[in-house]
Amino acid sequence: MRILFSSLGSHGHTYPLLPLAIAAREQGHDVTFATSADFAATIERLGLRHFAAGLDMRSAFTEAHGSHDPDVPEDELPGLIAKTFGSVMPRRNHADLTPFLAEWRPDLVVHEVGNPGAGLAARVAGVPGLCHGFGRMWDTDDMPPIGPHVLEFAGELGVEVPEEDPMLLGNRYLDVCPPSVQDKRFLAANDTIPLRPVPFAEPGGLPAWVAEHEQPLVYLTLGTAFGDPGVLRAAIDGLATLEGTRLLVAAGPTVELDALGEVPEHVVALPWVPQADLLPHTDLVVHHGGSGTTLGTFGAGVPQLVLPQGADQFSNADAVVAHGLGDRLLGDQVTAEAVADRARHLLADTVVRDAAKAIAAEVAAMPSPAEVAARLPEYAR
Repeated sequence: MRILFSSLGSHGHTYPLLPLAIAAREQGHDVTFATSADFAATIERLGLRHFAAGLDMRSAFTEAHGSHDPDVPEDELPGLIAKTFGSVMPRRNHADLTPFLAEWRPDLVVHEVGNPGAGLAARVAGVPGLCHGFGRMWDTDDMPPIGPHVLEFAGELGVEVPEEDPMLLGNRYLDVCPPSVQDKRFLAANDTIPLRPVPFAEPGGLPAWVAEHEQPLVYLTLGTAFGDPGVLRAAIDGLATLEGTRLLVAAGPTVELDALGEVPEHVVALPWVPQADLLPHTDLVVHHGGSGTTLGTFGAGVPQLVLPQGADQFSNADAVVAHGLGDRLLGDQVTAEAVADRARHLLADTVVRDAAKAIAAEVAAMPSPAEVAARLPEYAR
């Protein structure tokens, strides 16, 4: 069977689909993965065919803004985000994928929830589609109005899309969020297929001491898109005061290590770490609340302290707190003292640790990518 996977060109949108795409290839399906050109090397290294489609995030925002000026007035930002994700990127993905679908003629298209353009191209071409999630669904009232743009574009194409959750396009939804944490309204309103969230990371080595560390290991990251040297520095200053712990910091691609300054001897700061390999060794994860890190920490079964910076991160932080899986600090609350205090409490709190182990057990019980890949032919009918 021919299967096209398609995502927006960012780590947080592409990586969650890779475990299922790999599983589908391993089961003998002919798999192509369509995303922006800067992910070609990663896709092809996994033995998957890459097709360049869509724009990278920076180019998409520039097109939506009509300017290379990075400074956008705060009151205009929600509208710009809505136009970027609801119009610019869907239209570009639809345009890029339409001729490819006509030529390659896949049996199934798996599009991630942030990429309705691929799903719309499939619908117009008469190809069955599945929508693949990348995390917990969030309250649309707290997000920029992306849906109306998607509905407008779908109308232009003559495609009927439900006004409730339009990003799904009415397709069945591969849900990588544990049901106990998922938004209950969303679960009630949509046809979901549970899929275990399996962290993916580029191959790479960890510091030798990580696997056999005797002291509690705290991991700090703000992810690949929302790095802030000021927030990282405050968190490092606080976490470095925790006696008897080791701290591993991943600065990410948006923060230079030099911007963090000197760090104590028991703190290791790196540009990047293979997070999927690291998480099972951690005792506490302090992070931005990105969906990949949040779900990965669920699977690792350890407490988390969330320092949300944007997008769905605030909703993820709310869910972590609401389900007793950790704590959060918002905005000006992120001081060295506050980070140290919350982290110290989470490292000692057996109730939170037990809750984290329970969510890890729930994740482990969800159907694996291999199990879901075995059912893909029935979804193509």
